[in-house]
Amino acid sequence: MADSELTYLSGFNNEFATEDPRCPGALPKGQNNPIKCPYGLYAEQLSGSAFTCPRETNKRTWLYRIRPSVKHTPFSKSDNGGLVDDWKAWYPNPNQLRWKPFSLPKDDEKVDFVQGLNTLCGAGDACSRHGAAIHIYACNTSMGDKCFYNSDGDFLIVPQQGTLKISTEFGKMVVEPMEFCVIQQGMRFSIDVSGPSRGYVLEIYDGHFTLPNLGPIGANGLANPRDFLTPVAWYEDRTVDEYTVISKYQGKLFAAKQGHSPYDVVAWHGNYVPYKYHLDNFMVINATLFDHADPSIFTVLTCQSMKPGVAIADFVIFPPRWAVQEHTFRPPYYHRNCMSEFMGLIKGRYEAKEGGFQAGGGSLHSMMTPHGPDNECFEKCSDENSDFNTKPQKIATGSMAFMFESSLSFALTQWGDKTCCSIDEDYYKCWQTLQSHFTGPKDSMAEQKQEAQPESKPATASYSF
Repeated sequence: MADSELTYLSGFNNEFATEDPRCPGALPKGQNNPIKCPYGLYAEQLSGSAFTCPRETNKRTWLYRIRPSVKHTPFSKSDNGGLVDDWKAWYPNPNQLRWKPFSLPKDDEKVDFVQGLNTLCGAGDACSRHGAAIHIYACNTSMGDKCFYNSDGDFLIVPQQGTLKISTEFGKMVVEPMEFCVIQQGMRFSIDVSGPSRGYVLEIYDGHFTLPNLGPIGANGLANPRDFLTPVAWYEDRTVDEYTVISKYQGKLFAAKQGHSPYDVVAWHGNYVPYKYHLDNFMVINATLFDHADPSIFTVLTCQSMKPGVAIADFVIFPPRWAVQEHTFRPPYYHRNCMSEFMGLIKGRYEAKEGGFQAGGGSLHSMMTPHGPDNECFEKCSDENSDFNTKPQKIATGSMAFMFESSLSFALTQWGDKTCCSIDEDYYKCWQTLQSHFTGPKDSMAEQKQEAQPESKPATASYSF
């Protein structure tokens, strides 16, 4: 199927039903698991939640496939990737951190998505199903007869360079820069690329991503459910001499072999699905008189913790928008946060640090580590008489920055701190030229008392405190 012919199902958290048009009637009628499925298919359920979860959080999909996924050799340890969740083995680093664009593979190297996936930082533990991790991928080769699935949690994949052509058990989707996709726990997928490709991955162990509650915003705004797209059923009945299945399990990679393509699902129905979204569809909400609204108004998806209003991870974007506030310093304010903030840049320049923060790089401001605009941004945006600060301005035009924000304290891996060789050692210097603009009291106490004396009388003694 050509990329231009791909179609999608619309909606978030919907109940979908789809079958490959080559096999009409492949979905069983009136039940999930008949004694004999249409076309001699196997029925297989993929569960994304406990069976007894409340209906509104219960996730599962029934797959009708040519061969069950259990047909493979035993798993064994795999060295077929850089993904290792080893942040607990590395010493913490509380500094403001910024990475230059992460390196792409060299022209003479052949690196696929799994081989080019490296863990930058993380927190928590996959065994206890609590935590999150941030990974970087950099690849230049398609996966071929290899698929990957994550036993530990969900992947939110944000391409920065290069289009991803993703095959899944549910069908195919194309994900370009300015789009992102979510492939949930246990779903098998392969990624094809046509050149150097790079991007970011947010992994969550707790539950799944949801749309944030809108509260007083009302029924509409931010990311609308209709703009999320899920693949339609598509299958291939293909046998091969050796197909490799890679599993991420408790932070390590394992490989098994089988003799057929895993993408042999002819039909499926359910609400546990992969999906994608285009960031241009985000409806921006903003302050229109004075001061800032908190950046939570830019949240696309969230994974909530057991504490009300506290996120395991939020996916937040900073899209082009109008700044119209009066008497307000418009860039992000200086901040110390009880959350961890990782930022990435898909394209363009970020308004608070137009010089050093580059597309394909990143920054991490850990819990309570101060951060904010650099000196150049502060001076430019503190001029009370400039048109830039007194008139409406369209900001972030041609750019797209994003943030993975978490209530967890992220720790670096060795790869993120040393091996990747991308840390900007001079990042701290962007704040060192910030100057004191303190003017002090308008008049000294002595001058005020002097002015209060009648001119005909000699000045009396005054005291300064």
